[in-house]
Amino acid sequence: MPKLAKRMKNSLTKQPQEALPLSEAVDALKSYDGTKFDQSVEIAMRLGVDHTQADQIIRGSIVLPHGIGKEQRVVVFAKGPSADAAREAGADEVGDDDLAKKILGGWTDFDVCIATPDMMKVVGPLGRVLGPRGLMPSPRAGTVTPEVAKTIGEYKAGKVEFRNDKGGNIHAIVGKLSFDPQKLVENIQAFVNLIQGMKPSAVKGTYLRSAHISATMSPSVKLAV
Repeated sequence: MPKLAKRMKNSLTKQPQEALPLSEAVDALKSYDGTKFDQSVEIAMRLGVDHTQADQIIRGSIVLPHGIGKEQRVVVFAKGPSADAAREAGADEVGDDDLAKKILGGWTDFDVCIATPDMMKVVGPLGRVLGPRGLMPSPRAGTVTPEVAKTIGEYKAGKVEFRNDKGGNIHAIVGKLSFDPQKLVENIQAFVNLIQGMKPSAVKGTYLRSAHISATMSPSVKLAV
């Protein structure tokens, strides 16, 4: 078993043993010993959903009130006027067959992949590369769209995608540890509200079972939700 660093040991002594209201949980997270870099803050939520049932899959996206503190790299599959619009909107790379060949060659140095509907014949074969990385464009996630400029703007502003895993858990970045506490609270609350509002009618029993926030290299803090 690997030895814990002194910083982590010190942080564990400060870890609350009970669930805390959101504002107190953010304060507790910020009280942990820091690192030399600005850590990302993440939320993990355990839901009472059955991932094998299509009507219980929780998937979507949200533009957080204060972004995520990170400039997302966006690539776009488009041609003609849509490609021009994507470049003007700040896409990091735009293409069609040439971009597909580059990705098939192993290039995945980006955070978001957007495609216009007419490009799905080109994008479809990339599923084996993009799918496992969570980068495959999807109409449900809003990344297959004719409104490329608008979508690029949303992701550049901090749009976050999410989908429950096989255990019914959802993970998402909700900001940076350097954020003002109130901004973190507002980002996290917006995310929690969205997930609570997406409760499938087919779910029986408790829907939101637990929620924790943590930073990249810190213990978690349980939320009283």
